[in-house]
Amino acid sequence: MLPLTPDSTPDYQLKIKQIFAEVGKVVVGQQYMIGRLLIGLFTGGHVLLEGVPGLAKTLTISTLSKVLHLDFQRVQFTPDLLPSDLVGTMIYNQNQSVFEVKKGPIFANLVLADEINRSPAKVQSALLEAMQEKQVTIGETTYPLDLPFLVLATQNPVEQEGTYPLPEAQVDRFMMKVFVDYLKKTDELEVMRRMANMSYVGEVNPILTKEDIFGIRQQINQVQISETLEKYIIELVFATRKPADYDLAEFQQYVQFGVSPRASIALHRAAKAVAYFDERDYVLPEDIKDVAADVLNHRILLTYEAEADGIRTQDLIEAILGKVPIS
Repeated sequence: MLPLTPDSTPDYQLKIKQIFAEVGKVVVGQQYMIGRLLIGLFTGGHVLLEGVPGLAKTLTISTLSKVLHLDFQRVQFTPDLLPSDLVGTMIYNQNQSVFEVKKGPIFANLVLADEINRSPAKVQSALLEAMQEKQVTIGETTYPLDLPFLVLATQNPVEQEGTYPLPEAQVDRFMMKVFVDYLKKTDELEVMRRMANMSYVGEVNPILTKEDIFGIRQQINQVQISETLEKYIIELVFATRKPADYDLAEFQQYVQFGVSPRASIALHRAAKAVAYFDERDYVLPEDIKDVAADVLNHRILLTYEAEADGIRTQDLIEAILGKVPIS
C-alpha cells in the first residue's frame, strides 16, 4: 500500500474518488473512459477517443475540465479549418502600425479536438509542436503553453466520407487510443430517464487544483517498478516489431511497422498510474497488461494482407500478451 501521510496521499486518493463521483453526476457509466483520461492527465499523455456518436465522449471531457478547474477550449475540426484557427496568427494593428499576436484556442490546459479526423493533415500537424514540445510558434516568436497541457481528441470510426486518416507521426503523439463502447442496458436506461427530463441541469463542483495535479504526478513518479517488469515492457514492444522472434511467426507477414519507443515510455508511465489508482506504491504485471492495448493499438501499422485476412491490431496484442514471458 502507499505510505500514508496526513497531508498528501489520503487526500489525493479521496479526491480521485470524488472526481469519478462528480463526473458521474453528468455522465452515466463510462468509468473506463474517465479512468483513461485521468491517467493521461496525471502522466502528461494525450488521449485519443474513438467511438460512434452519442457515447458522451465530448460531454465527458468538458465535464472533466470543470471538475479539474482547468482552462478548457473546444475546437470543432472541419475540412475548412486552418492551422491559424488553432494556434493563432499575427494581426496588423492599424492604430499603432504594428503586428500583434492573437493567440488561438490551443492556449489552454485542456484542449478538446472534436472529430479530429475531419480536418486535413495540415491542420492536424499544427498540433504536433504543441503536443510534443508544449510550445507554439507564431511568426518568429515561440510561446510556452501553460501547464498542465493536454490534448484530448475524438474521432468517429463510422463515417469515412469527408474524413482524413491521422498521419502516423500525429497518432504516435497520443499516449493512448481508447475505444469507447456502448453503455450497459441499465446505464442507458438511466441516461434516457435523465435526459428525457427537460429541466435537468447537471452541475459539478471543482475538485482538484493545478497544484493537486502536479502533486499527484509527483507521487505517481515515485511508484516503484522492478527491473524485471521494465524488461518485460521492452520485450512487449519488441514483439510488435518482430513477432517471429517470440514464437508468433503467423503474425510476421501482417506487421508493416511495430510500435515506436514512445510506446515503452507510455507503458511505463501508465502502469505506474494504474498502480497508484489501486493505492499501491509498486507496479504489478497486471498493471502493464491492463494498459497494453490502449497504449499499443494505434502505434502498430498492419499490412494490406492483414486487412484482407481480417487480422486486427487487438489480435496481435492479445497474442503477444499471451506469449511473451516475464523473465
